[in-house]
Amino acid sequence: MNAKAPKPPMARLDRLLANLGYGSRREVGALVAKGQVVLDGVALKDTGAKVPVVADLPQRLTIAGKPVDPPAPLTLLMHKPLGVVCSHREAGRSVYELLPQRWRARMPALSTVGRLDKETSGLLLITDDGPFLHRVISPKSHVAKQYVATLARPLTGGEGEVFAAGTLMLEGETDPLAPAVLEVLSPTQARLTITEGRYHQVRRMFAAVGNHVTALHRDRIGGLALPDDMAPGDWRILTAEEQAALFG
Repeated sequence: MNAKAPKPPMARLDRLLANLGYGSRREVGALVAKGQVVLDGVALKDTGAKVPVVADLPQRLTIAGKPVDPPAPLTLLMHKPLGVVCSHREAGRSVYELLPQRWRARMPALSTVGRLDKETSGLLLITDDGPFLHRVISPKSHVAKQYVATLARPLTGGEGEVFAAGTLMLEGETDPLAPAVLEVLSPTQARLTITEGRYHQVRRMFAAVGNHVTALHRDRIGGLALPDDMAPGDWRILTAEEQAALFG
């Protein structure tokens, strides 16, 4: 005898849409009153109606004729451009301004998985999935992060050995860095793979060996590479397979 499939989680329509950033419950009520909220081809009339919170909801529920935004948990892959910050508290334009405006009102809120500084570009993950976020950034996960650094001065040839030793101390810190892998690309460019995420770590590592990073780009996290066809500022939803690849 086949076991019954588990019932999907349900949510009140007004609460769900408010948490997705479509407005207050009163504003959601106005959308419903205008017949603009349609589930499985039928206009909903009750803001208290229970709606299944499932992955295919955007294929089933429309708001003013457009698919509803994906419910939580949601993880995005972005090609972070130069000149934008990753924090709500930093001055200047943020990565969140590259997303639909209503997404800033989503609950749970979207957060970057670690940060890239304003002058660093490349692969950035943004999520509202707390356990996933902590799994990626946890030192216990040993998720590698790969950067391409352009340097002010030519490499001397000894940097790779220093970075791989696991004894390098950054200024102001008391614990040595975990071993890192350096691949020389040219006299003034190298690919560096680290498994930690200390403050400005890559820039400080090169500073510790007497060099200066003039440009920095992250092109991989774990087994997930930044797609070649993704332009700076572009983003898309990360698939389940891509999430798994991070830890592969």
